[in-house]
Amino acid sequence: MSYLKTAILLAGLTGLFMGVGYLIGGASGALIALVIAAATNLFAYWNSDRMVLSMYGAHEVDARTAPDLYNLVAELAGRAGLPMPRVFVMDEAQPNAFATGRNPQNAAVAVTTGLMQQLSREELAGVIAHELAHIRNHDTLLMTITATIAGAISMLAQFGMFFGGHRDNNSGPGIIGSIAMMILAPLGAMLVQMAISRTREYAADDLGARICGQPMWLASALGKIANAAHVVPNPEAERNPATAHMFIINPLSGHGMDNLFTTHPSTENRIAALQQLAAEMGAHGGTFSTSARTNYPRRSPWGRPSASRGPWG
Repeated sequence: MSYLKTAILLAGLTGLFMGVGYLIGGASGALIALVIAAATNLFAYWNSDRMVLSMYGAHEVDARTAPDLYNLVAELAGRAGLPMPRVFVMDEAQPNAFATGRNPQNAAVAVTTGLMQQLSREELAGVIAHELAHIRNHDTLLMTITATIAGAISMLAQFGMFFGGHRDNNSGPGIIGSIAMMILAPLGAMLVQMAISRTREYAADDLGARICGQPMWLASALGKIANAAHVVPNPEAERNPATAHMFIINPLSGHGMDNLFTTHPSTENRIAALQQLAAEMGAHGGTFSTSARTNYPRRSPWGRPSASRGPWG
């Protein structure tokens, strides 16, 4: 099913790409766009993960440079039955994280410095488990290729607006239709992202909670990250909104058009689903509240260890 969704997604985005190409150069433009789309899809399959990591200035860490983070990822990956992914850190104040890679054997988990500074070890474990769930569900290929192709559609649409579109009224839609398509094509790409993202996030929350064994750790982390995302900007995400769906929480500020078609389900609904899962699993911690954090250590996971370190030591 994951590969079928990927094929449907790429077909839809390729169709949008060809539509914009037709408006720019007619039938020849559509054919050229098809060739470009095929090349972009192939390039994205092999390189989109490196592009996204480079875009956010992520640097790789290991057991020597970031032992606490690396060992936590390794232990959770073992619990998830996954190969050890590469681990990256982004120098970004906003707490957030994403996973990328075309398959579990070539996967990476990236977290921001803000995430490591503001979350407890338990909450960080919940976030990492969520990202590992994306890898196990083969969502990462879908996320990285979607970001690449959606960004390409937006750039091509802007190029078409600059040149005014295909003006041959006998074979094209005319200038009004061209302008409309130039505006609607990027919105269509956003809708494709949104259609698959919401269900994917719920599934990753559920599996991630089961990987770490404590749904309320992830629930607490989601509340903190969502609160911070509204007040701590992520400049790189604002410049590249096509990558917003990759993060565990929407990194965009919500100003202007950013929040019109959000790719993430509501944080409150995600927390409610985790609360229900916690009750089903018999997890401890009671009712979650974003304002009541006394059940969770206030120290960073890189400070003094908490009394309860979870199933990994």
